[in-house]
Amino acid sequence: MNITFAELRRIKHQLPTGSVKKIANSLNIEEQTVRNYFGANKFNEGDFVGKHIQSGPNGGIVNIKDDTILTAAKKILHEVQFATP
Repeated sequence: MNITFAELRRIKHQLPTGSVKKIANSLNIEEQTVRNYFGANKFNEGDFVGKHIQSGPNGGIVNIKDDTILTAAKKILHEVQFATP
């Protein structure tokens, strides 16, 4: 799947506090791996996340091999959007 780096960061920044931990726990991965997926580069603390960034507008195009983390993030955003107060 392809997504702009700017869109990937926008999704990450919209996540409520604690979402990175929630995603990591649900997928049984390190929190830093989730952060790396969304643009961080601390690979000594988290795993490589199988993405390639090609230079271009909006931070370039990110080719994601596995969208599991992105799907989990979008699910959280959907739940927050439709949550009743």
